[in-house]
Amino acid sequence: MSQVQDAVFGIIAKEANIDVSKITLDSTLKDLEIASLDAVQIIFEIEDHFKITMPDRDPNFDTESVRGLVEAVEKLVAEKPAGDAPAAQG
Repeated sequence: MSQVQDAVFGIIAKEANIDVSKITLDSTLKDLEIASLDAVQIIFEIEDHFKITMPDRDPNFDTESVRGLVEAVEKLVAEKPAGDAPAAQG
């Protein structure tokens, strides 16, 4: 599991008040019984956590499924300028 996936799963679990073990990449927010207001809050938390902006109604981004959210975040994080990325620890 990637760090992005871990973080997205954690945010979904916290915001929707569900056990992280119920979340899979194949889940949709609807499957997880997440109300639309909670889904919006999840998007805000993901954006804040990763310092990104999710596209609004972009057909290239699937924000209805957990896999789509993880892939969107990974893509946006990869596109961020190097100066915005957290410092590598090593």
